Amino acid sequence: MAKRKPQGALTADEKRIVKTLLARGWRNQDIQHLINRGRVATINSARITEVKDNGKIKSAADDYVDFYIRKKDSYDPVTGLNLYDDERLIRSREAMILAVQSFNSPSLRFKTEQFAVQANIAWTYLLHEYYDRKGVKIVGKDGRSLLLSQMIKRDDCPLKKGVRNNIRDLNDIRDTVEHKLLGRSDVKFFSLFQATCLNFDQAICELFGEKLSLQSDLSVALQFAKLDFTQISDLQKYDVPDHISALDAELDGRLSDDEKADLDYRFRVVYLLESTSKSKAHFEFVKPGSEEGKQIHNILEKRVIADDDYPYKPSQAAKKIAEKSGKKFSSHNHTQAWKRYNVRPNSAAKQKHQTNKDFCIFHKSHDDYTYNEAWIDFVVGKIVSDAEYAALKGTK
Repeated sequence: MAKRKPQGALTADEKRIVKTLLARGWRNQDIQHLINRGRVATINSARITEVKDNGKIKSAADDYVDFYIRKKDSYDPVTGLNLYDDERLIRSREAMILAVQSFNSPSLRFKTEQFAVQANIAWTYLLHEYYDRKGVKIVGKDGRSLLLSQMIKRDDCPLKKGVRNNIRDLNDIRDTVEHKLLGRSDVKFFSLFQATCLNFDQAICELFGEKLSLQSDLSVALQFAKLDFTQISDLQKYDVPDHISALDAELDGRLSDDEKADLDYRFRVVYLLESTSKSKAHFEFVKPGSEEGKQIHNILEKRVIADDDYPYKPSQAAKKIAEKSGKKFSSHNHTQAWKRYNVRPNSAAKQKHQTNKDFCIFHKSHDDYTYNEAWIDFVVGKIVSDAEYAALKGTK
């Protein structure tokens, strides 16, 4: 049975508003519907009846009630944000949407400039709202609000180090925009901007709720073209101004290798250059901090299969397994092993190259299979079990 939503009680102001609406001829159910918009603890119709029967409750002023209705009409049913109560969060989301839309637009040329400025605005509004709700003064005596660069340096900043590094570099790019032309720098900073999008969506959801995610507004952050490596190389040939190269070097030089490799700082995609099924031939995005994200190597990987990585022929592999395990292990036992653990196809198979490349590869030039050190260790680990050892020896 589904749990019932908690029932709330009317505040003194709401009771006076109800009194006025009743005097205007509103029906109980219409008043109940109005009051429950955006409310966590909803009220039932009995609360309206209680106000109707209580002659001591005074009516609220008409202009006060009119504003209340206008405010209730300003709730976004998707995000739950209200224009009057959540203006910073609304502006924050819109600024990030504008940043992405500007970057994606084929008719705009100043993509880096647009993105850097709008994304800085988005992060500033987001952190202003966070600190305001924490009771931290975001406006000083001079009338100036906390700068984004100041907020990411605070000890109580809610963002991870990699995210703060990304914002810091975004800030520097924005500052450079104010004084110099950036030329063809869009490709140069693409990975930083992609990380900014993913970081922002994760942060706004964690701090203010999953309903504020931009995924429904922007199904894919930034823009992905289907590029081969030749096209990527061609993109790198565009001239980049010296001051942009210098800025890129400065941003890159102040981080450690671990900080540069942080997915929160700079976005990475893993490409495996080998055939795959159609069901797996697509991009998939996961949050870096999730369990699945932790399993993904954050590098651009080109897998080059070398003979040196798979040096053992079957007889050599069997000998190595025997030496490491201290047990008798023949070529026959080795054949039983690759069959049992589905490491390579049978000799009659047409697709001989479809091996488990964690352990074995097929050589078309001399029509045989070789194995690596990981395979040796895998089998040694298996035959520690007497049952597995017996199975490979063909005994009970």
